Amino acid sequence: MLQTRCVRFVSAVSRHPPSTVVPTNHHTGHRKRDCHSGRYDVIVVGGGHAGTEAAAAATRMGANTLMVTHKLDTIGEMSCNPSFGGVGKGHLMKEIDALDGVCARICDKSGIQYKVLNTRKGPAVWGPRAQIDRSLYKKHLQEELFNNTPNLTFLARPVEDLILTTNSQPDSDVCKQLVQGVRLDDGQCIHGDTVVLTTGTFLRGQINIGLETRPAGRVGDAPAIGLAKSLEDAGFTVGRLKTGTPPRVDGRTIDYTGLSPQPGDDPPQPFSFLNDAVWIKVQARCCT
Repeated sequence: MLQTRCVRFVSAVSRHPPSTVVPTNHHTGHRKRDCHSGRYDVIVVGGGHAGTEAAAAATRMGANTLMVTHKLDTIGEMSCNPSFGGVGKGHLMKEIDALDGVCARICDKSGIQYKVLNTRKGPAVWGPRAQIDRSLYKKHLQEELFNNTPNLTFLARPVEDLILTTNSQPDSDVCKQLVQGVRLDDGQCIHGDTVVLTTGTFLRGQINIGLETRPAGRVGDAPAIGLAKSLEDAGFTVGRLKTGTPPRVDGRTIDYTGLSPQPGDDPPQPFSFLNDAVWIKVQARCCT
């Protein structure tokens, strides 16, 4: 029987299994983990949308789960686009919600406008979409993970490498190596039966602003360089996709008189099947 525990904010950057001895480095104030202390059923690398869903899903299955991410305060950060859903992605959110995922329930507590797209066409192409208050979304998501998710431990450290061993069945044409855990940036190791990588834009990421290019996972955060090399060494091809993050425009500087208002649905339709209504009473009005 796996031990159940909820994670709460404490003075340390992470929580550890009760059997683990975690000495404190008094020079830095950070907790340090011994290379062989503790083992997890699932290790999730990354704390974005995919990472939070992966970690929550693992804990729902009873797995003792560790989430490793650069910063605890950016778990659930909406970096690029302050909206959820749309045609295609709205269907995906419904499927995640049907599997007891968290994003739809959090959207129903943090949206500022809700609208189902393509309602003039057939139901197969309807797309639920919500404009989200980014601060509220992160706040409610962190409350869900930190306070209401058993079996979940957090560690704020960069992952630099995978711990790999040779497959004991050398005749396998598919699996030549097995993942045994992760190695952190300071050389410490954490062992686990399964490793889920949800690196998002951090895997050897770079930011392009005009003619300036610099390595970054997002503004203010370093990229995951070592982990990208680890995947290449394991035989994977690593590429790069463009996010096309739009510029932020200060609404106080916009003349709305020439724009067409785009109100939300009345009444708004919740994302989650578990909810009968969303939190907001007066929705924000968008314009095009």
